[in-house]
Amino acid sequence: MKFPLSWLREFVALPSSVTADQVADALLRQGLEVESVSHLGQDLVGPVVVARVLTVEVLTEFKKPIRWVSVDAGEGEPRWMICGAQNFVPGDLVVVVKPGATLPGGFAITARETYGHTSNGMICSSKELGLGEDHSGIIVLPEGSANLGDDAIALLGLQDSVVDLAVTPDRGYALSMRGIAREVATAFSLEFKDPVSKYSLAKIGTSIKAEINDTTGADRLVLSSVSGWDSAAPSPLWMQTRLTLCGMRPISLAVDVTNYVMLELGQPLHAFDAQKVHGTLRVRRAVSGEKLETLDHVKRPLISDDLLIADDQGPLALAGTMGGLESEISDSTSSILLEAAHFSPTTVGRMSRRHKLSSEASRRLERGVDHNLPPAASARAISLLCEFGGGVHNTSIDVDNRRIQGSINFDPQYASRLVGYSYSIESVESHLRSVGCEISKGEKWEITPPSWRPDLTISEDLVEEVARLEGYEKIPSVMLTQSSSRGLTAVQRARRNIGRTLAGHDFVEVLNYPFHGSEILDSFGVEKNDSRRNLIALINPISEEEPFLRSTLLPGLFATLKRNIGRGAKQVALFEMGSLFFDEGFTKSPTIGVDKAPTSEELTALMGSIPRQPQSVAGVLAGARESEGWQGKSLPSSWSDAVAAASAVVESLGARVEVRSAEMTPWHPGRGAAIYADGDLVGYAGEIHPRVLKNLDLPTRTSAFEIDLDRLGVARPVHAPIFSIQPPAIQDIALIVAETVATGEVVEALVAGGGAELEQVELFDRYAGEPIPDGSVSLAFTLTFRAHDRTLTGDEVAAMRSAAVSEAISRCGATLRG
Repeated sequence: MKFPLSWLREFVALPSSVTADQVADALLRQGLEVESVSHLGQDLVGPVVVARVLTVEVLTEFKKPIRWVSVDAGEGEPRWMICGAQNFVPGDLVVVVKPGATLPGGFAITARETYGHTSNGMICSSKELGLGEDHSGIIVLPEGSANLGDDAIALLGLQDSVVDLAVTPDRGYALSMRGIAREVATAFSLEFKDPVSKYSLAKIGTSIKAEINDTTGADRLVLSSVSGWDSAAPSPLWMQTRLTLCGMRPISLAVDVTNYVMLELGQPLHAFDAQKVHGTLRVRRAVSGEKLETLDHVKRPLISDDLLIADDQGPLALAGTMGGLESEISDSTSSILLEAAHFSPTTVGRMSRRHKLSSEASRRLERGVDHNLPPAASARAISLLCEFGGGVHNTSIDVDNRRIQGSINFDPQYASRLVGYSYSIESVESHLRSVGCEISKGEKWEITPPSWRPDLTISEDLVEEVARLEGYEKIPSVMLTQSSSRGLTAVQRARRNIGRTLAGHDFVEVLNYPFHGSEILDSFGVEKNDSRRNLIALINPISEEEPFLRSTLLPGLFATLKRNIGRGAKQVALFEMGSLFFDEGFTKSPTIGVDKAPTSEELTALMGSIPRQPQSVAGVLAGARESEGWQGKSLPSSWSDAVAAASAVVESLGARVEVRSAEMTPWHPGRGAAIYADGDLVGYAGEIHPRVLKNLDLPTRTSAFEIDLDRLGVARPVHAPIFSIQPPAIQDIALIVAETVATGEVVEALVAGGGAELEQVELFDRYAGEPIPDGSVSLAFTLTFRAHDRTLTGDEVAAMRSAAVSEAISRCGATLRG
């Protein structure tokens, strides 16, 4: 959520000396994540002025469309310049940078010869002025918004500062100026006047009809009618500027007003062309088989779980997500139906993910929106539409099925006990009231959270607010009590060995959130009876997109890989060690207080309720294995690197590793392998299936491995190898086996038959074709024999070689080539 400091000052009486950086620091101290603070116009030096386009001549002799334009900048004579944009006509007001000015990035403007003409300035886009990212066309100002020659720097707010917040899923209220201003007012101990109190919805009537058919999907619907509206009326410049600074592109008055009110108050709205709505407008579930073409021109098949806004003839919009094309406002629209509703966060989030359609509206609704907002937001939007579009508010209807808001029994001393810091009763009360809570005092307080904070449901949520507003930095750092045990446990030593081993293979350790959704398993192609489908659902997930505890480490690693590749990384090798969670019929855990030690009975019940949580290690790698340089071209990583890393993990604990051909989603069936430790299956490694890579938008040839550490166990005793000074005896053999026989099985047979003196078996050739029979392959091995106490005789070596071959013939059906 981006917001300009100038807009914030309209909500909170900040001292003029307070800067955007100080606001960002205050928000950061209160637990909000600040992405960046940008100061507009830092490198911008004028003159930048308003001008009117006089003439446009198209120059056709060049490869791309070029226009030779004359403008009136209030200087008494025309100014000529070259421009490549196509989104303006004579008579439009534009922004012109004169020679001598400097644009952001240090780009100096001079009168220069280009395309056969002398360009005496530049007509600017938003991006060129540092106002936004849109560079599809130049800035066209609304008629009457400025005089010719006016300073455009002040007009466009190019001396403002913009703060960008990374709003977490539990802070949905911070996706509006109303919510941010409340936090800033609290941080600076200033009075906050809720802008909602200024707006009330008048003309409640029955001339329009609305109803909610699905109360689980929506509990409030406000519908308003505006007629006599001018669809050609432009949005005011100040509104366009604020939308741009907040990262949104101005489109039209109706769209801009709904977006502006959403940014201001936090309530998404949608405007329908009233002439295209037939009968009663209602909120209902879709009928399986229905279709809706949304505003992005995609025809979407609907299922019964989709929540719709519909009329008597069919669907009009995906509720809280995107409108339909048929009811879109057009140039001929004169009457508007304005909808503001409170939808179920779960319903909107699930529908948004299913249709892969995330919008500004759905982002807010799936985080939870104030259910008291629809009337006030509608009144605010109606006033703006009527003021700038010349419309008249006819009537409104409010379908209200809100549930009674619950309260929380709260012990004010609980905050001190839980956090370990002494909070005064007065500070606890002050902080909770600043959040908006109503307090009814008694032996225990009865706290009613504000309607805009649906995340406050239990006492611990209230304690978090107290700690957050008092300041996390005040919580003392206490040294942990030293353990009475000595040294690391066997499990800890094993984890360290694995971490060091993977670091030695150029892997970097990461720590991801232990959550994912079921959709990622669909992308993997995981079967329904796979144990990875035994997911444990979270009662209160941080994100509706990730409502389950993870059953594999790969989703988090893939997301981190994609993020790093998107930031320009060319060589990425990541690993993670952590717990997996499986629902295998565990009992529900008892509720145990955190302000006193649990009893032995409570501990027994708690341990019995814990699901299976095996430890796992996984890694993912993509890009180049070796960088390009003077030594030659770069070498791409491959499935063999993943297998080698997995093998190194097994060997780091002293286990004997075996690699066998196997198939397991999401690995490529022809480039995947099963990893065995001392004969036990412990994991898989190889290249990820191309279909999965496409689904997740990952680089081609991405490889991964995952090892079950519980099956692998702890480190085995390490026995030093016996080194021999005796000479080796080397024998080459070639065996013909069925092509379905794994090379590892043949190696295992040769080792078993060759005896203790067989030091090494190495495959050096694999051949199929004449004269090898169809369906068979020839495998050529080098066998190295050596005794530690004597030189082997020729007869001894021949006998050992024969024994090794015989075992391969017995186990694998091999035939010795002559």
